Amino acid sequence: MRIYAFLGGMWGLIIIGGGLAVTVLGPLDLGAYSINAVVKGGVAILLVILWVFILVRLTRYIFK
Repeated sequence: MRIYAFLGGMWGLIIIGGGLAVTVLGPLDLGAYSINAVVKGGVAILLVILWVFILVRLTRYIFK
């Protein structure tokens, strides 16, 4: 049963992260400068780091 909670939490994080990326990063436009890709890439990397951190905490909580 614990593995299903872990997989459900992982899918929830994927859906939430994808929704944030589409709604926040999609319409982001910083004008004529070419830093859009840098900002979007940086935010995407931060989301991945946050996802891994939450997933590790969830794993420790479920499988303790």
